[in-house]
Amino acid sequence: MDAAPPRPLLSHPRRGHGRTVRIADYIETLDHEGRLVTEAARPADLDAPVPDCPRWLVRDLLRHLGAVHRWATAFVAEGRDQPVALPTPPAMSDDALLPWLRDGLDRLVTTLRAAPPDLACWTFLPAPSPSIFWARRQAYETAVHRVDVEKARGLPISPLDPEFAAGGIDELLTGFHARQRSPVRTDSPKTLRVRVTDVAEADWIVRLSDEPPRTVRVSADPPAADCVYEGPAATLYLVLWNRLPPEAVRITGDVSLAHRWRALTSD
Repeated sequence: MDAAPPRPLLSHPRRGHGRTVRIADYIETLDHEGRLVTEAARPADLDAPVPDCPRWLVRDLLRHLGAVHRWATAFVAEGRDQPVALPTPPAMSDDALLPWLRDGLDRLVTTLRAAPPDLACWTFLPAPSPSIFWARRQAYETAVHRVDVEKARGLPISPLDPEFAAGGIDELLTGFHARQRSPVRTDSPKTLRVRVTDVAEADWIVRLSDEPPRTVRVSADPPAADCVYEGPAATLYLVLWNRLPPEAVRITGDVSLAHRWRALTSD
């Protein structure tokens, strides 16, 4: 692959790093991850099952990702201010699928690069701006599905930059699972701690109850937690998205909470 590896990036500024969000970093990473997807996928292997998406073959995953890229492009290009359903991918031959996927990626990258700083459109998670939201969300969406394709083909998992992965953990815990639709519930109050070991100040406490999880970032002297996940950011990110088993990281305390998390968040 001719493209240079992506530079480290953050989902938002972090204390002590002295960095601010750069939408160009997310777009660069999106482009990089999308090209890894097309390199990992091969027309002869489109019938391979996707281990962590049991209802999908690689063909289904690529059709989904191409539809998501086009869905995101429309919000940015047209300034759509209301949610719309994900489009149904058109019927096409296997030979046409990868060019169609690359075309959708290229359109999304081009559209994000051309987006005005004052873009206004619909989003579904907190972000500094709609442009940053769509670039960030699509970079993470594409990275996770790149891992899916690599695993389906029995390839080694390409590395994720630690700070990028830490930002993805933050998006998952403080964004996705803060929503009412999060399936994670416990009968009695419990706490999880998620501690990244290779990125500074990447440490969260997740409070579980019969309501949606509530997550806060912690620094010095974090409170005791019922269950603690610890490990490198990239590994933790994939564990929390159920792309690696819980045993891939160190889990202490009430391990049943980790297994409950996985059971409740699996497709």
